[in-house]
Amino acid sequence: MAKNILVIDDEGLVTKSLQRLLKKEGFNVVIAAGGEEAIEQCKGVDFDLIVSDIRMPQLDGIATIRKIRALLKESGKQPIPEIFITGYADEDAYKNALELKVADYIYKPFYTKEFVDKIKKNLDVAKE
Repeated sequence: MAKNILVIDDEGLVTKSLQRLLKKEGFNVVIAAGGEEAIEQCKGVDFDLIVSDIRMPQLDGIATIRKIRALLKESGKQPIPEIFITGYADEDAYKNALELKVADYIYKPFYTKEFVDKIKKNLDVAKE
């Protein structure tokens, strides 16, 4: 069964590109344009991995992940590994991500092979 991945980013080009890339790798991909939309998605779908931008309007990636974790805990569901992606070298955001103990942290732009390898590693999917 294909793994379900939630991609959260306010930039439509990024979400569409990542969705296309991950679908080629055989994953089911749901995209959310922001934190609130992502939280709603998590209420109806069981995801195996979350990929989230950090800097987003309204609800940033850090706050979004905290809210999703609280939702999962309330629902009695297992935690989901998260990967942050960002185009900004923000030391505070990186520190907050480390405090959250997210599975990975990737700076944009990134090589697609590196990105896919990190996705597979965090899903325990064998590399081809």
